Parts: sequence; structure tokens; C-alpha cells
Amino acid sequence: MKIGLVRHFKVRKEFPKGRRFSASEVEQWFREYDVADIEEGSTDLGGIQWSRCFTSTMPRARLTAEKIYDGTILVKAELKEIPAPKFSTKLKLPFIAWFLLIRLSLFLNRQTRMDVKQARERIRMVLDEAISPDGGDVLIVSHGALMIFMGKELLKRGFRGPKLNYPANGKLHIYEN
Repeated sequence: MKIGLVRHFKVRKEFPKGRRFSASEVEQWFREYDVADIEEGSTDLGGIQWSRCFTSTMPRARLTAEKIYDGTILVKAELKEIPAPKFSTKLKLPFIAWFLLIRLSLFLNRQTRMDVKQARERIRMVLDEAISPDGGDVLIVSHGALMIFMGKELLKRGFRGPKLNYPANGKLHIYEN
């Protein structure tokens, strides 16, 4: 059995540059990113006849799945991206500083740790369904952070495949047992 993981195509929403941003401006940027269009690309599906395709409910993943997979796509809320943490400070920081704070929140923010724990539980549920005996090979189109956690979970379950650090947009990563 094979599980293929693909990160959605690149989103048409550039990271802001050149000035300082408030926490509310960063939240607004993320809201806009979540609904922004994608840059169409192509994905080499490795010549594999994927039996099923799962994707996130988020538009960037759904649109990518529709572009690369011809069959029925099962939209799964469990594959939705981990939400960005909320900040209550009045500080204005460069966007890169906010990005680093978001990364650090995994260690410093209780809510973010809970969100990650819940995401891992959702991933296990999706993989349980994907690995069902009658399922065949499954393609999963999702988001970078979730793909990293899915890859780790698949390796834990005895699959062979790559260790993902920062998955490229639109690239297929195959896990096989």
C-alpha cells in the first residue's frame, strides 16, 4: 500500500515586507491567505493509480486536489491547517518576527500545543481510514505542518518514506508499507 502526501500549490498571497505590523494586521493577513487563490502548478503523481484522494476543507488544498486528481475527492475537515496563534500585544513587529513568534508558540503557548495535539489526533483518524484493508493507494492533499506530522505518523506505523522538514508546494512524497 502507498500513501502519497502533497502540499497544496503556492498561494497567491505574498508575505508582507518593509514595515512593522500589529497583531491584528497579522491575523488579517492570515484570514486573507486562507481564502487566496493558488498559483497553478503540476504534480508528478509517480504513475500510480491512486484509488482515493483526501483533501483539506481549505480552498488552497481543495483546488490543488481538483487540479491533480481526476477521481472523486473526499474533503476532510480533519486535514484542515493548524490555526495560527492569536497574540494580544500592542507591539508592532516586522512580519518575519511574527512568523518566528508563531513558530515559537509551539513551545510557549498552551493553546498552540493543544491545537497541535488535536491535529495529531485528527491525522491518526484520517490515516486509520486511509490504511483500511480495502482502500488501495491513497493520495492526501494537505498543508505543510500537517504533512510533517503525517509523515512522522506513517514512519511510526512502519511505512517507508521521506522525513519531511518543509514540504515543497505541489511535490508528491510517497510512503509505502
